[in-house]
Amino acid sequence: MKRQPLGDGGPSISVIGLGCMSFGGIFGPTDEAESFACLDAAAAAGVNFLDTANIYGMGVSETVIGRWLASRRADMVIATKAGITRDRGFDNSETHLRSELEASLRRLGVERVDLFYIHRREQARPLEEVIETLKSLIQEGKIGGYGLSEVAPATLRRAHAIHPCRAVQSEYSLWTRQPELGLVQTCAALGVTFVPFSPLARGALGTPIADPATFGEGDFRRRIPRFHAAHWPENMHQIKAFSDFCASRGWAVPAVALAWVLHRAPGSVPIPGTRSAAHLAAWAAADQLALSPGDLAQIDRLLPPGWAHGDRYDDQQAANVERYC
Repeated sequence: MKRQPLGDGGPSISVIGLGCMSFGGIFGPTDEAESFACLDAAAAAGVNFLDTANIYGMGVSETVIGRWLASRRADMVIATKAGITRDRGFDNSETHLRSELEASLRRLGVERVDLFYIHRREQARPLEEVIETLKSLIQEGKIGGYGLSEVAPATLRRAHAIHPCRAVQSEYSLWTRQPELGLVQTCAALGVTFVPFSPLARGALGTPIADPATFGEGDFRRRIPRFHAAHWPENMHQIKAFSDFCASRGWAVPAVALAWVLHRAPGSVPIPGTRSAAHLAAWAAADQLALSPGDLAQIDRLLPPGWAHGDRYDDQQAANVERYC
């Protein structure tokens, strides 16, 4: 798989990473053996960038990755996050970030992580205070660099002026395109890596296509309006047309969806999430898929900007996500 730097002067990473939220069971039950098989498949495909967080399964995802790293002696670039509290509040204080980082390092079995994100910005706390905390962690060798998640371009510019930011992640895919309205451009201008999460539309552009009827009681997606009965039939209608187009080219839907992201946001590093080695195989070579101008035009006709019905989050999920358009 192709590689590129993580931010200006950062480590070399695969142009597609692996989102590890599902290792914590947020999309349904899983086990360590299944997660290990997925991580093995990722490494075999050339993926060397793993994205996790302290709250994914309340530490389960990090623990699984730590055990896998120890058993495989794998050389991976690790990103983790803190800032969302266990009761779903927000805390960017130095005390909280340091405490959570130390717990993450123990679970991962490492002395430092290459990237440490503020998972959500605590709006009442001065940004300058938060960036100074992250700067101190870099200087102490606890983290290689810092990142921000779900922030506005203006926040990125302010933070970067205090201390260079390495990466910004936000939801971005064929059905969520807000980052095109400033965030993608700001990252490129500042030399910050843009990291699209949920680039496969939370499974709606996966294999098989997500089916809300099968979502378990604890599945995070049950609350997302786009999967609700009022919206899903319309979304599925358009996804089916896109799926038929991909099939006519002999391509897997998730591979095309990722290739589109890589084309629309050059230099980005999407992090599709899965706990399944089989699902990973469907998109692992997406960086090798070349979409022609004709292909791109057809995709735009099938899934034009703003095509998705329903919001990408419910009101509680959207708390502290910075909206800038």
